[in-house]
Amino acid sequence: MNEPLLKVEPATISSTEFFARARTRLTFDVPPGLVDPHIIPRTGDSGNDRMLEIVAQEQPVRPAAVLIPVVDHPEPTVLLTQRSPNLSSHAGQISFPGGKIDATDASPLDAALREACEEVGLKREFIDPVGYLDLYGTAFGFRILPTVAKVKPGFTLAINEAEVVDAFEVPLAFLMNPENHQIHTKEFRGMDRSYYAMPFAERYIWGATAGILRVLYERIYLS
Repeated sequence: MNEPLLKVEPATISSTEFFARARTRLTFDVPPGLVDPHIIPRTGDSGNDRMLEIVAQEQPVRPAAVLIPVVDHPEPTVLLTQRSPNLSSHAGQISFPGGKIDATDASPLDAALREACEEVGLKREFIDPVGYLDLYGTAFGFRILPTVAKVKPGFTLAINEAEVVDAFEVPLAFLMNPENHQIHTKEFRGMDRSYYAMPFAERYIWGATAGILRVLYERIYLS
C-alpha cells in the first residue's frame, strides 16, 4: 500500500499560524504512559495498537525524548539527522535529535535539549520550546515524547559522528502535506501493521520519525 490516508488539500497555514496553533494545542504536561507499561499509546491502527500491547507485556518501557526543531525561516524547515550506521538500534535511519531519558535529566524537555546539543551541537539559546506532542510507542519498547520547538536561524552545528553522520533541513510544507504521507504495511507476528513514509529527494523518512510527523500534522493542521 502506497497511498496517503486522507485525500485532502495540502496544508497552507503560515509560519505564524503554525506556531500559534502549536502553543495553543500543546502543553508541557508529561503523560503517565511515558513510564507506565499499563497505559498503551494509541495509534488508531488496530495492528499497531495490538503490537504495542504485546511489546508492553514482554519488554520494559524505555522512556525517550526527541526534539522536533522547526527552524523559523521565512519558509520554515524541520531539522533532521541521519543516524550512524554503527549504532545498535535504528542504524542509518533518519531521525529527530533525541534519545533515552537519563536519570539526571530534569524532564523529557531537558533530555531532548541535551541530546540535540550532544548529537548536532544545537545550543539551547537558539531553541524556544513550544510543548509536547502526543506520546509515541515503538516496537522496540520505546515510549517517545517529542518536544516541538521553534528554532532561531543562525546556529552552527557540530556533528557528533559517533551518533549521527549528517544533519539536514526539510521544508515544513513538504512534511505537512498529506499527499507526501505514504502508508505501507508490514507483518508483526501474523498481524498487519501500518507505518508512514515520507521520501524526500534521496532521504527516506519512515518509521517512528514519519509517524511522529504525521501526528504533528494531525494535531496542528487538522481542526
